[in-house]
Amino acid sequence: MDPGQVDQILANLCVNAHDAITGSGQVVIETENVLFNGDSCSKPEGLTTGEYVRLSVRDSGCGMDSETMKHLFEPFFTTKAIGKGTGLGLSTVYGIVKQNEGDISVFSELNHGTTFDIYLPRHIARDEQTSKPAATTVSAIHGHGTVLLVEDEPLLMELLQKMLETLGYEVFSALTPGDALRLAEEYSGEIHLLMTDLVMPEMNGRDLSREIKKIYPCVKSLFMSGYTTDVADTRCFLEDGMHFLQKPYSMKVLADKLHELLVPKQTEGQ
Repeated sequence: MDPGQVDQILANLCVNAHDAITGSGQVVIETENVLFNGDSCSKPEGLTTGEYVRLSVRDSGCGMDSETMKHLFEPFFTTKAIGKGTGLGLSTVYGIVKQNEGDISVFSELNHGTTFDIYLPRHIARDEQTSKPAATTVSAIHGHGTVLLVEDEPLLMELLQKMLETLGYEVFSALTPGDALRLAEEYSGEIHLLMTDLVMPEMNGRDLSREIKKIYPCVKSLFMSGYTTDVADTRCFLEDGMHFLQKPYSMKVLADKLHELLVPKQTEGQ
């Protein structure tokens, strides 16, 4: 497993644990080897029998009610105040765990803290891996290419960058269209995709795409928007090489869209 993905899991879970605690409290991180066989009644439903590593993050914070638990891994769902959270932390964790053929169990009760148990398959020797078919969910979600990400909300930009990097893309990020243009002019390599908010200060996403295309004529554009007005109607503004993604979206939807846009570009030159 990519060590950077483990870092992302721990960072997101520990930040949430910290925010759930008022005053003093505890955050406990544990690891354990576990074996699930046919007699294991504690095996999460999403796992097959076999050997796993359990990574647990437990806090003594405020806990969650059943209604919150139902929406826990939905992208952009958050119980934090406006400006304090984007709702992408746990969806990112979920995407990483599923990409690595694992599963998550969550135990929580109001005023009694929360425990996240993450189960990841134990490492299999190289000679065993060659005889085991690769999981289609992993191969389909992983990609390659360079993405210029433009998002004017700093927390959202940071989490979107982590999602893209988790999916295997090289990412350059900018908070404004002006910063994006400077990055594009200074970068000596190839930018395969511009991923930008549609509505931003300074310049809208469509105009930014036209300017970036002057520097990288073959770049594709993926617009994002949470607005439901006519500005988000793709028939009104899409040109050749431009695509649209309606917020909110899951990590799988993002992965599939990037795969659709960038994989043909990568394979044409092979």
